[in-house]
Amino acid sequence: MLTIPIYDTILLPDVTFYFKKEVIEDWNVEELEVGDVIAFAMLREDIDIDAATLEDIYPIGASARIDSIDAEGNVKVRTIERISIMDLTRDADGTIESEVVSRPEINDMDADELKERFEKLKSKFLKFVQNYQWGLWARGFILQWKNVNELACSMTGYFSVTWEEKYEIVEVDSQKERFELIEHMCYSFMELADVAENAELEQQARNESIYREDAIKKQIEILQRELDEMHPENISDVRRFEMAITESGMNEIAEKEARKVLNRMKQEGQDGHEYGMLYDYLDFVTSLSWKNEEYVPIDLNKAEEILDKEHYGLKKVKSRIIQQLAVMALNKKQSGSILLFVGAPGTGKTSIGQSIAEALGRKYVRISLGGVRDEAEIRGHRRTYIGAMPGRIMEGMKRSGASNPVMVLDEVDKLVRDYGGDPSSALLEVLDPEQNNSFTDHYMNVPYDLSNVLFVCTANSTDTIPEPLLNRMEIIEFPGYTATEKFQIAKKHLIPKAMKATGIRRKNMTVTDTAIKAIISDYTMESGVRGLKKQIETVMRYGAVQLVKGNNEKISVKPANLREFIGHRGISHDIIDKKSIPGVVTGLAWTMAGGEILFIETKTVHGSGKITITGQLGDVMKESVEIAISLVKDMYPVETRNISKYDLHVHVPEGAVPKDGPSAGITIVTALTSLFTGKAVDPRIAMTGEISLRGNVMPIGGLPEKLMAAVRAGVKTVYIPEKNVEDLEDVADEVKKELKIIPVKKIKEVIDQVM
Repeated sequence: MLTIPIYDTILLPDVTFYFKKEVIEDWNVEELEVGDVIAFAMLREDIDIDAATLEDIYPIGASARIDSIDAEGNVKVRTIERISIMDLTRDADGTIESEVVSRPEINDMDADELKERFEKLKSKFLKFVQNYQWGLWARGFILQWKNVNELACSMTGYFSVTWEEKYEIVEVDSQKERFELIEHMCYSFMELADVAENAELEQQARNESIYREDAIKKQIEILQRELDEMHPENISDVRRFEMAITESGMNEIAEKEARKVLNRMKQEGQDGHEYGMLYDYLDFVTSLSWKNEEYVPIDLNKAEEILDKEHYGLKKVKSRIIQQLAVMALNKKQSGSILLFVGAPGTGKTSIGQSIAEALGRKYVRISLGGVRDEAEIRGHRRTYIGAMPGRIMEGMKRSGASNPVMVLDEVDKLVRDYGGDPSSALLEVLDPEQNNSFTDHYMNVPYDLSNVLFVCTANSTDTIPEPLLNRMEIIEFPGYTATEKFQIAKKHLIPKAMKATGIRRKNMTVTDTAIKAIISDYTMESGVRGLKKQIETVMRYGAVQLVKGNNEKISVKPANLREFIGHRGISHDIIDKKSIPGVVTGLAWTMAGGEILFIETKTVHGSGKITITGQLGDVMKESVEIAISLVKDMYPVETRNISKYDLHVHVPEGAVPKDGPSAGITIVTALTSLFTGKAVDPRIAMTGEISLRGNVMPIGGLPEKLMAAVRAGVKTVYIPEKNVEDLEDVADEVKKELKIIPVKKIKEVIDQVM
């Protein structure tokens, strides 16, 4: 059968087509006659007909009969049926012949239904074109359609679909499926045309040249806004997040990521299994404060007033904080070092962060890092994990609701390194002013500016803080409170707060000054006031019980009845012995709760030179014992010549409490010297300092706490390393007045003066 390849024109049965003479000439057909039946093959691509092969055509085409040929050579054909093209051959003159077989259709659609739906579609087109200037011409064109095939063949050229999608209409065998394809394309075309027309009108009204997509978005936004105003309680999640992203002021990278997630959320729908995860992410990033807060001038006088009001003592600490605020006031921005407050529990490290926030007029947020062992708790989990969460830093930023809060990172010395990573390394970027302006939490996956945050860190000790992290911060020691300072804190702060918390009025209950002092000396032992606060609250709770039971008399707490309120003494501090014993010397130790005195006890018994060390001493103190033995042998060769005939026992009381640290060296040497020489050391003399094999007294830490412990225990004279003299500036004057403090360089100086 004579075959004509065509491109981008679909042919369905029972449709009339007109071909102009110019088109006919491209077919390489010498002569056509009325009544001839020809085949139309549909090209896959727009190529030259002369080069077409079987691989270049779709397997299904259409047969058609030539109805007429006018005087000018234009041809009118009427399609007959769909055909399957099996083979192509080309004659010497270029005419294409093919082997074809009929392609029957599946008549699976009721004739009445087909007619009804076709008339409905036709009516829809008539209504559609009446809004356009070319509608009158189009109306006459539409009225000529006799079946859905004519509609499809005449309209698909206007549809925004691919050639492959057009061919799908020809390819499908089911009459019902073909109608549904045609129907879908028609309705889509009309909807898109309406949107395009409306967008064009809006563009003209605004006299702007915008793209069609922008016009659609604008129109949707306008309609959605009207719906939101009419029913504000029914604003969709998508719309709410769209507004939140627009108003958040987030940076370009963050906004791009947020809109990407929002698009995924739209596609997912509320029933999608990832909808909740996407919702949580958008809720988090839009809850953050992305805009820079307006600068608020810093009033140093007000800051000093707030610090003095909330915290008694701590003059050096307050002075350093005021210096930091002064630098920020001059630069009108966040600047200065990251402050690390180091001291015993209850000394006000965390609460002073609240005072700083109040002084600056900023939000306050506290993050506890104690026991954190997973790096993801700092940097967040990647969203690919189930149950992913942001890190504690960004979670704190969300809670603060500001971009420049005062953030207290509590207990940085309690970070734990294990298989989950090194959380302290994750903090390096957070606490580096040169890097944290683009901190990226793994959960957010976009940079966030932390450079405006005032970070304050706290720790009980610096021993467990890695050196790189420690270098990021400036250490400020919290030496702890003296008994006098504790008394003032209790009277001015703790007792009024405890009364308010328990509902007790001052007229109903009083706590005498002597009772306060008794609580401090007999019921607490730490450098801070946390234990003192608990004991005062215990007193108030007992008083509350008495008042509720009907005790109308005014309750007075005195030392005589203190046990009735609190119970037996919970703390028994070591105090110096009244009797001097050779081989026993008083030392000073630092603990997490403050300072304590430490007795070094030595004894020899007949044996074989065995050395026994008891009292749960750590490796450092065991080494100090070995060094001390060597020094004593060297300094007193005569007294120690028979040491191999004796077993030496070194003991530090309270064996259940682990003890370690580089500060007991000179005490052990003095105790051994006292033992071997038989000369007792006055128990009112205490000492602290590490020792070297050359007899040098090495510096130690925690001097203020140790000296306070010495005063409490009744010590009168203390020997300290000469290199620790500068640390005496941090010691309260009332402590220094009670003690004779003697700096020493060599252990020989200590031995000569105490024996």
